Amino acid sequence: MYSLIRPALFALDAETAHHITLTGLRTLHSLGLSSLIAPRPVDDPRNVMGLTFLNPVGLAAGLDKNGSCIDGLAALGFGFIEIGTVTPLSQPGNPGTRLFRLPQASAIINRMGFNNEGVDRLLANVKRARYRGILGINIGKNAFTPIARASEDYLICLRKVYAHASYVAINISSPNTANLRQLQSEDELDALLAQLKSEQLSLAQQYGKYVPLAVKIAPDLDTTQIKQIAALLIKHHIDGVIATNTTMSREGVKNLPHGAEPGGMSGAPLRDRSTAVISQLAGELQGALPIIGVGGIMRGTDAAEKINAGAALVQIYSGLIYRGPALVTECAAAIRCTHQPKKQSGRRRHG
Repeated sequence: MYSLIRPALFALDAETAHHITLTGLRTLHSLGLSSLIAPRPVDDPRNVMGLTFLNPVGLAAGLDKNGSCIDGLAALGFGFIEIGTVTPLSQPGNPGTRLFRLPQASAIINRMGFNNEGVDRLLANVKRARYRGILGINIGKNAFTPIARASEDYLICLRKVYAHASYVAINISSPNTANLRQLQSEDELDALLAQLKSEQLSLAQQYGKYVPLAVKIAPDLDTTQIKQIAALLIKHHIDGVIATNTTMSREGVKNLPHGAEPGGMSGAPLRDRSTAVISQLAGELQGALPIIGVGGIMRGTDAAEKINAGAALVQIYSGLIYRGPALVTECAAAIRCTHQPKKQSGRRRHG
């Protein structure tokens, strides 16, 4: 059915099509008609970060920034859903046209800039949702918060979402918020992770449950930076790492329409670089914490490749735009056919 709808969506401005799609998913779900587009979920449980995932294929952050379509998205067969990125206060994001499709390369460029309605609105949506599967909440900082005070925004969001999240993702790698990637540098990341870990343990005592933390990193890191980040993730007993966010590279799209637009690029051209980062991370981490692989997954074999490189789970976003809901079950089936789940991937860390 998506193959019939896609031409109409692609005839629209990309951001307009995005909003129409979410509205359509909400409407279909409310009418009990999700089965018209939703394939049957693949049952392939995986235990990662102390959580049991229905299957290893999740929705990456960015598609549902405000958690307004959780139930509609859940009907598409995902093993888990990640919403956000959310910030303490509402913000409009970057101005002007800011989302571009590059269909010749199966790529997307965006410079959205953490546009969202704020953490309180997101939580109201989460509370209304009926979905009871694994829900990740991705948190970031407001654009107007100085980078020197970024930790304050992350802590505000962590405290607010903790009781409602299955895990919390820390986004320090979007290229669309000024200086945000600076937080990946060794000294700044060391300080940020220390504060987040301390707060996580305090909240675990307060709520009587341990909610894992996963850090989302960029693909545009050299081998030394990846090594340093891996060491800090282990040092601070972080529960997982999401690799990777969008790239600043324009390899494979330079001469295409919109190929020179500023922002982060996702989709097929990111696949190999993302997989290379996963492979190096896996070598550095040596199983100390699990990797969630994301970037350029456009077919089932791409998902299996990420698992083979060392990821325990995968996430999709741009591939969903180009392929539709069928990609979810295709990826889950490919992983199930080619990879047997390990008894345990990652573990809860309390100290």
